[in-house]
Amino acid sequence: MRETWHRRVLRAEALVVPGTPSVELVTFYAALLRAQRGVYDRLSGLADWQPSGSLERDLPALKTTLATVLIAVANAAPESLANDATLLLETREALDESLCAFWRAPSDRNFFGKAMVQPYADRLAALGVAPVGRDLPRAANRCPFCGGTPQLSVLRSGGDATLEGGGRVLQCATCLTTWPFRRVLCAHCGEEDERKLGYFESPAFEHVRVEACDACGRYQKRIDLTRLGVAVPLVDEVASATLDAWASEHGYAKMELNLIGL
Repeated sequence: MRETWHRRVLRAEALVVPGTPSVELVTFYAALLRAQRGVYDRLSGLADWQPSGSLERDLPALKTTLATVLIAVANAAPESLANDATLLLETREALDESLCAFWRAPSDRNFFGKAMVQPYADRLAALGVAPVGRDLPRAANRCPFCGGTPQLSVLRSGGDATLEGGGRVLQCATCLTTWPFRRVLCAHCGEEDERKLGYFESPAFEHVRVEACDACGRYQKRIDLTRLGVAVPLVDEVASATLDAWASEHGYAKMELNLIGL
């Protein structure tokens, strides 16, 4: 079952707790999620439109919804990002170029491309409409639907019994699809020597773990739904920003930055 945008919004709003270290980040992410939900709902409600899978061809329909994302960012983001959103509201050609560039070659440094393409790509995945124009490598650590890189990993019960240890999946940073992945394996370089794979947890986030690899120096976070079933991976990944600080201090680089830039 695909996770809904509504559930992501509710989880983010529940995690906006005054006095917590990540309250400002989660507050901004909640505003962004509400705008992304609006994009998805708008695309879902276009009765006379079906996506082709080509972003360039589908852009006219998508663009009717994107102002809501830019306005949300302009109102809730840190100053530099808010200024960029205001500028893009005035220069739509630059926005078109950013979206198409992200579609062809996804980058976690392209905030607006990633933020705006996610609901569109998620809609494609829900409909089973294959993405077009994304000449990306295919591998076990790449999304089987769109070829995107994983944002995070998730541990859940009732997983594929063929997985080592069972239950681990990766979640795509672009279309948000999940797919099975071996439990003891670096999702970046494929290292499987347990002596080179490290883990870090904090009592503040008992259901979140840093999965670090000493072979490639990369890490990602794993959300353990067997420990906290109400968690929503994309949201809890952002809310546990202090773990990103720990990983950075210990010399690890993240496999894929989230929309907050961590």
